[in-house]
Amino acid sequence: MLRQIRYFQSVVRNNSFSQAAEECHISQSAISQQIKILEQELGFSLLERQNRKFRLTPAGEHFYKKSLVLIADYEQMCSEAAKIARGDEAILKIGYLRSHNSPEVHQALEEFSEKYPRIDLQLLYGNHEDLFNLLRTGGADLVLNDQRRAFSDEYVNLILATNKMYIELASRNPVAELPSVTVQEIKNIPCILVASKEQQAIEKEFYRTIIGIQSEILYAENLEEARLMVISGQGFLPVEGSGPTMAFGASIRRVPLCRGGEQISRNYCLFWKKDNSGYYVEEFADILKKKFE
Repeated sequence: MLRQIRYFQSVVRNNSFSQAAEECHISQSAISQQIKILEQELGFSLLERQNRKFRLTPAGEHFYKKSLVLIADYEQMCSEAAKIARGDEAILKIGYLRSHNSPEVHQALEEFSEKYPRIDLQLLYGNHEDLFNLLRTGGADLVLNDQRRAFSDEYVNLILATNKMYIELASRNPVAELPSVTVQEIKNIPCILVASKEQQAIEKEFYRTIIGIQSEILYAENLEEARLMVISGQGFLPVEGSGPTMAFGASIRRVPLCRGGEQISRNYCLFWKKDNSGYYVEEFADILKKKFE
């Protein structure tokens, strides 16, 4: 039946039996006969034939649309199975924010690895622009990132969580006793950003123009270094999260960062290209989404 479905798709796509026959390398009478056999097996008509012309029946139109998905899934399944049979190493490349720490992601990675032990998970760390470029150029299959741009139709844009913004301060800093702060109230305290040398200017621009940070900017190579800088009293670290409780003890306090009387929030998303929606991509996305739910 799969071969007959392919013939049917070709006829609809070309809007012609003769062109479809040429595309499929069989005679016009043979392709017509194969579609009649398909209709007999299905038990309903796919096409209404009128002399040399035809049109899809309502059932045929529905069947055609669904069959496109069916054949695409079948081809993907065959490709993945062939890789397993050959012993090829399947790799799922996931971009992850260097400054982010999410237990949900860790749980999803663990569950996916247990379910698909043959799939090698490759984590690629970077800042927002690093990850965007990886996704754009095909260097990553999926990217976990904060939303900094309007959503693009080229990608699947899955919002995992809307996180509130906080600043992390040394507990001994008097500002740490406030119930919340604004960017104006912390303008005299340096702001610590996690960024590579190549991305420092981009990160600075974002926090200046979008978040409204007015402080002097300091940089750390990773999250651990940034928190050591916070503990030593060098400045504050802007972070996103679901609440003030963290596991790093009493040396650091989290204070909500507000603007206009409300706490600033940002979307945390999973992105992947629509033309790269392979089975393992969507499976990992489903697992991760459930963790955040």
